[in-house]
Amino acid sequence: MLEVSNLTTAYNGLIAISDISMNVAEGEIVVVAGANGAGKSTLLKSIAGMERPQGGSVRFDGAPIDAVPAHQIPQRGLAYVPENRRLFPRLSVADNLRLGSYLYRKQADREGPLEQVFTLFPRLKERLPQRAETLSGGEQQMLAIGRALMTRPRLL
Repeated sequence: MLEVSNLTTAYNGLIAISDISMNVAEGEIVVVAGANGAGKSTLLKSIAGMERPQGGSVRFDGAPIDAVPAHQIPQRGLAYVPENRRLFPRLSVADNLRLGSYLYRKQADREGPLEQVFTLFPRLKERLPQRAETLSGGEQQMLAIGRALMTRPRLL
């Protein structure tokens, strides 16, 4: 499903990750662990198209995605939840979730993922009209994950 080969990403000429290779099969759970500054976030951002690698390749379902614009990555079935959540604080929980379903034009196509989010995070259903900024940190994390799940990703 996901193939990362010899991935190298740098910031302002300083190498953040170097020569990283990994494979993730469908249904597999993978943990990226390491000390602060070890490059965990850079690796995930590089896979999700948020950072452009200087070397190596990223393939998803056999197709290269390392040069695909970040906004097109979710259409291919890959979703990224940023560590800082990147919610829209003044929008409601409902609106934040709705933004995650932008790939689907028909309302009926949005209902399945929304019910899945409510099954995983019933607290979000209770908080639908609330602004995201009023949620606790844990609830905000649920919302960020829920918004990503609204894209119906095959890899999160």
